[in-house]
Amino acid sequence: MADISLTASFRKVFGRKVKRLRREGILPANVYGKKIKSQSISVPFKEFLKVFNQAGETKLVDLHLDGKKMPVLINNVTYHPLTDSPLHADFHQVDLKEKVIAHVPLAILGEAPAVKGKLGVLLTNLDELEVEALPSDLPEKIDVDVSTLKEVDQSIKIKDLKVGAKVIILSDPELEIIKIAPLVSKEAEKMVEEQAAQAAVAEAEKAAAPQQEQPAPSGPPKPEPAEAPSET
Repeated sequence: MADISLTASFRKVFGRKVKRLRREGILPANVYGKKIKSQSISVPFKEFLKVFNQAGETKLVDLHLDGKKMPVLINNVTYHPLTDSPLHADFHQVDLKEKVIAHVPLAILGEAPAVKGKLGVLLTNLDELEVEALPSDLPEKIDVDVSTLKEVDQSIKIKDLKVGAKVIILSDPELEIIKIAPLVSKEAEKMVEEQAAQAAVAEAEKAAAPQQEQPAPSGPPKPEPAEAPSET
């Protein structure tokens, strides 16, 4: 039994007509799983936001639908490209005794001495990991402690993380999550960006400038050569 619950209704509106649902404060969604056929549902938008903020994609949610309760995980949330507001969501019904695959966010902890001492900058290459675990064992997040990074080129790889025996990380263990890069790399990158921007502006100004007309030749036109007299 999950600590978070959400009530859903069956949905009979599809395609472009779902815009009306969104205007009415309803979020279109789907629920699917091994033991149920994929079904179109809808949930109150404000309630969904509240639940999603609590559960993310790794905490179990009790979804109440048609008088029944099922444990689900939220995934495949799509967002409006301009407002970043949710447009649609999927609810994955899970079997509490079967492992599932989920993406767990990474949380950066501490401060890197190399950054504090202005020796380098912190580069973040990954912000989540793909893991496998029982639904009740999925971590809300995975901590990455950067307080051990004291020198340039030091890094933290996936294999350096501690997640416990109940969670299996499926991503390549050799992938770097965090790395200390030289300060000059950031400065050089900024310089290259500025130079590219200046070149683009100059090219745009050149293309927008009016074309100069070629001046007409001065002076009277040259007389055409006289034809030679024909022989009789």
